[in-house]
Amino acid sequence: MKLTYETSRPVRSALLMLALLLGTSGCTAFLAPRDPFPATPPGPPVESNVPRELDKVALPRYVIEPPDILLIEGVKLVPKSPHRIETFDLLLVRVSGAFPEFPINDAYPVDADGSVNLGPRYGRIKVVDLTIEEAEDEVRSELSRILTEVDVSISLAQSAGAQAVTGQHLVGPDGRVNLGTYGSVFIAGMTIEEARDAVEEQLSLKLEDPVVFVDILAYNSKVYYIVTQGGGFGDNVVRAPITGNETVLDAVAGVGGISQVSSTNLWIARPAPNGVGCEQVLPIDWEDITRGASTATNYQLMPGDRLFIAENKYSKATAVAANFLRPFESAFGFVSLATSTANRIVRFGLANTF
Repeated sequence: MKLTYETSRPVRSALLMLALLLGTSGCTAFLAPRDPFPATPPGPPVESNVPRELDKVALPRYVIEPPDILLIEGVKLVPKSPHRIETFDLLLVRVSGAFPEFPINDAYPVDADGSVNLGPRYGRIKVVDLTIEEAEDEVRSELSRILTEVDVSISLAQSAGAQAVTGQHLVGPDGRVNLGTYGSVFIAGMTIEEARDAVEEQLSLKLEDPVVFVDILAYNSKVYYIVTQGGGFGDNVVRAPITGNETVLDAVAGVGGISQVSSTNLWIARPAPNGVGCEQVLPIDWEDITRGASTATNYQLMPGDRLFIAENKYSKATAVAANFLRPFESAFGFVSLATSTANRIVRFGLANTF
């Protein structure tokens, strides 16, 4: 039997349907078969050692810069001898021979008026600007007026200067942190260990072998940027802090995804380290990252990276056309209003127009 064009149409349709059924079977129903790591997307070749989602690297040692915030805690802050008692110092006072019902064996702060309050039975005794030995003599002299055989022992429990050191410290624009009464110290460009040594060296000018703990409370100086073209309405730039674990997918999720005026054309512009060498451009296959769950171009972001999201060409063309036609629309509207007003004046008179 000879097949004509009309009689062969059902056969060809059946063969086409069978091919579709065979092609859509299995787990790749809507994705073309490919290797687990697809080929590099169009653009300049990318080095194989660039950190990616499943092959991340630890960032270099963190270098302190403005406007980081440091946490400094005093472990050992002992003033150099002879120490002059200051306001808000904490003194440990022990007195033998005091009234049994009113013992003196506790830590007493130096109040704003420069005195320590030993209780209603003994009153206040001024000790500010005295050395520890001079304070002992002063307290002994005052208590001897109401007590006999008095023996006084005073030691410094806590220096008021420790309050200025312990706490949060902002690295200023000049790269220094303020240590209160102990001055300031330059720490920009240092690691945590180097900053600790610099702080202890500054404190040693007034303290005896100081020991401090230094950590970074807020990592504010290391960031990356997400630049989104606005389709003719200006670019949007988001500054995001780096934590050492962000990828392209994390960054896009942080800005709410791809906008309506953006395309899926993305790349990372990575500055040359310390200005040495060439800048690096890493093309990104957004469809492969999202629809195919590929990690090949889901790069790990580094400090200073610019993640660029290109605009949608159609949206930009629409915006440009709208901006171009807007003056003509305004002029046409003005002419139409003037013509309508003139016609009303002619037909109904000036009095009935307004």
